Amino acid sequence: MAKRIIDLSVALTAGIRSDPPGLEPKIEYVGHDAGARDFEKLFGIPVDRQLEGKGAAVERCQMTTHSGTHMDAPWHYHPTMDGGKPSMTIDQVPLDWCMGRGVKLDFRALPDGHVVTAAEVEAELKRIGHELKPGDIVLVNTRAGSRYGQDDYVSAGCGMGREATLWLTARGMRVCGIDAWSWDAPLMSQMARIRETGDWSLFWEGHKAGAETVYCHMEKLGNLESLPATGFEVVCFPVKVDRGSAGWCRPVAIVED
Repeated sequence: MAKRIIDLSVALTAGIRSDPPGLEPKIEYVGHDAGARDFEKLFGIPVDRQLEGKGAAVERCQMTTHSGTHMDAPWHYHPTMDGGKPSMTIDQVPLDWCMGRGVKLDFRALPDGHVVTAAEVEAELKRIGHELKPGDIVLVNTRAGSRYGQDDYVSAGCGMGREATLWLTARGMRVCGIDAWSWDAPLMSQMARIRETGDWSLFWEGHKAGAETVYCHMEKLGNLESLPATGFEVVCFPVKVDRGSAGWCRPVAIVED
């Protein structure tokens, strides 16, 4: 049986509309000519003694561990997890959590700012005929995926609430992901609900569910619309950042055709 690999990441791009203002990644591209001069300065190798006068091209990046496609560790959500245990940092996340049977929940039709409930997750799993098992990697496809790089990306799509997050983790989910800027609904919609209700517990409720349970989620996924609902494996190892709240990753789906 043939296997097909689908890239579920987005490219790190300087200045792209991928984050709120001031949080976008910055990339300085150092070309081969500058690289040759650097080699001369660092190692004493004259530019004219380097192959065609060219050195190494490199990139200097200014960004957070939450730039581009990345995996959040429990430490990002709260200093404690699972009822008071010290939260895991990204370098402590078990690698066997990062490989598993994939399942895609298609919530593209839900309106921007909607907070997905446990009942809606259950109904979508019933629709696609999937019974969630421990170790499944749940990927959430929202409208935001089609808006990546556009001015409205950060405000687009629905998000996962506390109730839905706890429902998933209670059934053994340890890693999940979404194609939006955040696992939660967009921040502006959270603030609108808080102003209406006066309930500050609605702020970042999906993330803060990590104080009660233990899980990791990926954000800014790409190409989820290319995936079937089931019948694929996900591999999503994060970069090992010492004591990090997150690590960049390049998740892939392996589909058997």
